[in-house]
Amino acid sequence: MKSSKAQNHAKFHKIPEIRFEDQQLTSFSGLLVFQLLFRRLNLKQRLKNCFNHLKVSPIFGRHLMVVLLIVHLLLGFRRLREVDYFRDDPLVLRIMGLRKIPDVSTISRALANMEPQSVDNIRRLSRAIVIDGLNRERFSRLTLDFDGSVLSTKGHAEGTAVGFNKTKKG
Repeated sequence: MKSSKAQNHAKFHKIPEIRFEDQQLTSFSGLLVFQLLFRRLNLKQRLKNCFNHLKVSPIFGRHLMVVLLIVHLLLGFRRLREVDYFRDDPLVLRIMGLRKIPDVSTISRALANMEPQSVDNIRRLSRAIVIDGLNRERFSRLTLDFDGSVLSTKGHAEGTAVGFNKTKKG
């Protein structure tokens, strides 16, 4: 069933106060920190600007799909189908500014329809956010650690990635 924007979108501006004595927190209460960060970065509007060149605006905006993916990864999920684990969580809905999370098929279609210019705009925005943060912190030294273990080698390790295992016999 197709819904209107008004049925899906909600505005939340106030950051709720966390009190630990009543134990009414959801599993994803840590998102409150990210809600504040997203607001300070003006993330939703900046992401929305990445899609300004497109004429048609779907009910679930493309920028919301990107925010949903960010939240999805922050919560530790990797597969799109795992959206179902937090679909009804009030804090996830709050940070998204929605009353309901789109179906997996809707998310999948939206991602499949992302064109190269939008992807380039998101990459540019991501780079700008990181560089702005680095400039703001004014680090005297910055160390980059490139760890090959996070890259998929499809089960085949080479060089130093093989490692040394003292307990291995042979």
